[in-house]
Amino acid sequence: MLNARSAAFTAAMLLTSVFHPGQAHAELLKARLAQNLGPISGIVIVAKEKGFFEKRGLDISVTNFTSGKQCLDTVVGGGADIATTAEAPVTAAAMAAQPIAFLARMEYSDLKTVVASKAGIKSKADMKGKRIAFTAGTGSEVYTSALLSRAGLKKDDVTLVNLRPQEMLPALVAGSIDAFDTWEPHIANAKKTLGTDVAEIDTKGIYSETFNIVVMQDYLAKNGPLVEKFLAAAIDAENWMKANPEEAITIVAKTVGIKREDLAPIWADYVYQVVLDDKQIDILKTHAAWRLETGNHPPGAVMPDFLKVLSPGSLKSIDAKRVTYSNQPGG
Repeated sequence: MLNARSAAFTAAMLLTSVFHPGQAHAELLKARLAQNLGPISGIVIVAKEKGFFEKRGLDISVTNFTSGKQCLDTVVGGGADIATTAEAPVTAAAMAAQPIAFLARMEYSDLKTVVASKAGIKSKADMKGKRIAFTAGTGSEVYTSALLSRAGLKKDDVTLVNLRPQEMLPALVAGSIDAFDTWEPHIANAKKTLGTDVAEIDTKGIYSETFNIVVMQDYLAKNGPLVEKFLAAAIDAENWMKANPEEAITIVAKTVGIKREDLAPIWADYVYQVVLDDKQIDILKTHAAWRLETGNHPPGAVMPDFLKVLSPGSLKSIDAKRVTYSNQPGG
């Protein structure tokens, strides 16, 4: 099995190769990456730690942040060249007419709900009258809205409490909330910490948060070859992670400061793949629709044309099969 995986990885590396003779002796192209330091950034973490950027002729300096919004804000402000970010900052930037270029999705994962066992919440419908924590302005808020809708509930049917993810578990322990809606590893942390005092209700498929690679349009126009090499290195990392999952878990856990034994059980929840597809457009539209419905947008904003926000050319030039969304501009 290991030999087969190794052969498949080697073949994938050859297929995506953009090396040129003498590249090893050429000067590395430099770029600054604003990275959310979490498992959702697994692909770029592995690309850095395993040297895939250097093998593609890049010198990538990394600055870590605690949110994708900080990453994208840093790129918009000129403090970095490439951002890892979720769909929430992307829709905000698009509605503010920021000239961003969405290069690829590199990960997605379902958001989840954990409840205090004593709250008596066995299903989505049981949330009526309960205190539910979420994180405003993120996928957590969109997920919460979709979750209530699926349950046949309105916001007035529950008490919504705006908390950062790291504040949710202490609030649940203190009894000030009955449940919280967020992403991993905060769900797993709650279950490990509280055991039978908490439970996760079934909300699979309601809303997936994505993690993506974004630059400014002018940067893409001036640095096309560098961007292609960056995406090629990301694909190298994806292929390596699939061939070497145990080592990948170890690398990501160490880099983000999570115990390996805590990351391993939820590793499969992170779907790592460098693509542009219809799922991505659907999620962007869902998040933008939520902004329009709730007024969480700049004055006069309308639904963005995400076909103009997505920039498929770089990924297409490396592996056209990874660009599958409908109605692509320019063929």
